[in-house]
Amino acid sequence: MPSSVMPTSNRRGGDPSSATAVSALGLRKSYGDKVVLDGIDLRIPAGSVFALLGANGAGKTTAVKILSTLITADGGQAQIAGHDLTADPQAVRAAIGVTGQFSAVDGLITGEENMLLMADLHHLPKAEGRRTTAELLERFDLTEAARKPASTYSGGMKRRLDIAMTLVGDPSIIFLDEPTTGLDPRSRHTMWGIIRELVADGATVFLTTQYLEEADELADRIAVLHNGKIAAEGSADELKRLVPGGHIRLRFTDPAVYQTAATALTGASRDDDALALRVPSDGSQRELRAVLDWLEAADIQADELTVHTPDLDDVFFALTGDTDQPTEAVR
Repeated sequence: MPSSVMPTSNRRGGDPSSATAVSALGLRKSYGDKVVLDGIDLRIPAGSVFALLGANGAGKTTAVKILSTLITADGGQAQIAGHDLTADPQAVRAAIGVTGQFSAVDGLITGEENMLLMADLHHLPKAEGRRTTAELLERFDLTEAARKPASTYSGGMKRRLDIAMTLVGDPSIIFLDEPTTGLDPRSRHTMWGIIRELVADGATVFLTTQYLEEADELADRIAVLHNGKIAAEGSADELKRLVPGGHIRLRFTDPAVYQTAATALTGASRDDDALALRVPSDGSQRELRAVLDWLEAADIQADELTVHTPDLDDVFFALTGDTDQPTEAVR
């Protein structure tokens, strides 16, 4: 994949100097008696990847639909690219691009025709539309397939075409609603590369996903949506520190040194077979420094030191209480 995936022209809407791409306060949405969003707050810095994490039916797609003007909220307010969501929806639409979890590609026409149709919808002059189409097809490695019916494309190719179509309008904020659903591992990793390149080129990405590994790999900040509320928000590392079980593992090759360390470190759990000690830790630099300082002061040399923190699976299950859901369902 080439190093850039954005058009060279700059038609982005909104205020490029704004430090906040998306902000929301108290967003609410219900369908009948079902409360989907129960007053959520969001603040997404420009030029970052934000991941909204949640199980099926948690309200992730509803949040995207509200913020992209596809549906209206029952309450709350939001600003997108500096524009008020309710007062200036047209300006919001001009600043954003949206790729849903189900492909918007028309399989009856070619990839090129899908792109040109999108250019027409953005009211681009014919010459500019053709130039932008050719550029994006090349950058998404779709030139050879451009004149084949999109129905013949693989799942990964359709997703790449989907995002290429989204970029025709050169949006500053891109909503990707479960963009890798149904993709094989290779195609998923390709999509991750595309998302990283979008942000490197200045875009802000709002990503919804069920895949915990995906959020961990891509997102600067992650929010966990559960029962209509934001259960927790932070960087992946910050979220992992919310869950007990983090520790520093010290392994020794000399049994005598191991015994000395085990005697002195009364709070550590022992693994006599592996000659290893496990010291509870939240994974912070402060606690790691404290262990290193203790080893130095006691003149004890550990042969191996590793820091273990809970992963996002642990965080997700702890925050949602969904201990019966198989890990594979949300990875």
